[in-house]
Amino acid sequence: MGVPKFYRWISERYPCLSEVVTDKQIPEFDNLYLDMNGIIHGCTHPNDEDISFRISEDQIFRDIFHYIDTLFAIIEPKKVFFMAIDGVAPRAKMNQQRARRFMSAKNAELALKIAESKGQEIPKDKRFDPNCITPGTQFMATLHEQLQYFISMKISTDTAWQGIRVYLSGHNIMLGLCSHEPHFSLLREEVKFGRTPKHKQKSSQKTGVDGITFHLLHLSLLREYLSWEFRPVQDKLPFPYDMESIIDDWVLMGFLVGNDFIPHLPHVHIHEDALPALYSTYMQVLPQLDG
Repeated sequence: MGVPKFYRWISERYPCLSEVVTDKQIPEFDNLYLDMNGIIHGCTHPNDEDISFRISEDQIFRDIFHYIDTLFAIIEPKKVFFMAIDGVAPRAKMNQQRARRFMSAKNAELALKIAESKGQEIPKDKRFDPNCITPGTQFMATLHEQLQYFISMKISTDTAWQGIRVYLSGHNIMLGLCSHEPHFSLLREEVKFGRTPKHKQKSSQKTGVDGITFHLLHLSLLREYLSWEFRPVQDKLPFPYDMESIIDDWVLMGFLVGNDFIPHLPHVHIHEDALPALYSTYMQVLPQLDG
């Protein structure tokens, strides 16, 4: 349920939120939660526009394991390591996924015809179908078995994995703020804003984690930024000021500027300063309410 261009917007408005991850220069974390679907997609089809890209299942599993191992070594959680794979999607997301996947298949077929018309050599090996990254498929069942084996092996052989609780939630994040935990950070790959030059697109054929720069986005700092944003309304309220309720309302405002499953409002776009306009309206209306 991502908000398009949201990460760029908050990175520019609140520049201290994000820091580049470097060795031994990040806070100590008790828990690490991984969204496995982003890792799976990145390790299976890094560039859908490259019709000649091929990868075996064995290589996919090795890349996924290496990716998990690298993230674990970066964060070194002390208590909990939780890996979550998407389960069955709700109806709204199913409709969106079907439309997106039909379009993806159509574009892939068109790209193949164009390449053949240009005399481009196409590998005879079967191309990986990203549609199989769906609950209930044979690929996901095999991946789950492989992950169970990988986790058992790491717990048996790696002392860093021993003494913590490891969870795998198989196929059978706004989420960070909604948890209202004061010490919460998001680990994500570096995002390069703007278009990628064509001469650099070949590098996106590589799967796995090597060469990726990671950033930590500190939600504790975002809470402080939001506290400053909405401080002007604090003394105008006829009811007690509650920052946790402000945060819940802020999350709702984020949904209004872009959400996969809520109809988009006309002329409410994040790149047209919709959020500052919502901030202003919110602070005008809130004192007139009962809480």
